[in-house]
Amino acid sequence: MGDNLSCRIGIDLGGTKIEGVALAADGTETARRRISAPRDDYDKTLAAIADLVEDLSQTAACGAPIGVGIPGTISPATGLVKNANSTWLIGHPIHRDLEARLGRPVRLANDANCFALSEATDGATQGHHCVFGIILGTGVGAGLVVNGKLLLGPNAIAGEWGHNPLPWPDPTELPGPKCYCGKRGCIETFLSGPGFATDHLRVTGVELTAEAIADGADESSHACEDTLHRYADRLAKALAHVINIVDPDAIVVGGGLSNVAALYDLVPARWGRYVFSDEVSTPLLKARHGDSGGVRGAARLWA
Repeated sequence: MGDNLSCRIGIDLGGTKIEGVALAADGTETARRRISAPRDDYDKTLAAIADLVEDLSQTAACGAPIGVGIPGTISPATGLVKNANSTWLIGHPIHRDLEARLGRPVRLANDANCFALSEATDGATQGHHCVFGIILGTGVGAGLVVNGKLLLGPNAIAGEWGHNPLPWPDPTELPGPKCYCGKRGCIETFLSGPGFATDHLRVTGVELTAEAIADGADESSHACEDTLHRYADRLAKALAHVINIVDPDAIVVGGGLSNVAALYDLVPARWGRYVFSDEVSTPLLKARHGDSGGVRGAARLWA
């Protein structure tokens, strides 16, 4: 295996799976693998990533540095993982530990940052100056890319949109559901897939998955339509807050709920009530790379 720096290897470390990809210089995938992620065991997580990198390296003949997307970030103050919903990563120097195991440089970024970078590079928002990329899935995250580069901030938390409170809440939305971060009413508790399902259960007494609610809305179930409209209004509020502060050139959506086609009409139809402007021209776009955005963005960390 040669030291081929025209390729890049990216790893997306999730709570249930670890995905890896090798990209050629033109963005073509030369290898891809997905394995189950060890849970609640840091050492087994390191070993699984190392094995996956070795597999990709051999298959793609790629000895490049490694980019890794994680569900958290590295604290600039300590050099250790913080803010990870995969809590067994917290407090560990995962980038240094991976470098020691792999014998090559490793760069880490938040998984939502990787997603935003991928979509800004060769995805749905390619060519836009300022891109806000959001993930609506098991959790809610976001990343901000300006002129093709990730904006991280001195605290490494730029884009932590999901852990702000839902803006302009109705009285019925206060104080809001409890969040794993220890607060109540975070955007994530309303706009994640589990939050979407919990809202439907709270109002209707019927337990459905997020996918089933979206399907029910398509099939003209009034209860499911009402839940979807509440969700769209909350998403419009949450994104209007971002537009008022950042005014990005485009917003791109990934994660499981990005597949709810109605949102791309419902949300822009609502956010004008909350954006401090006479007109809102911001496009709301579905991710081009789908579930592959995070792992492709991780590979781009060395671009």
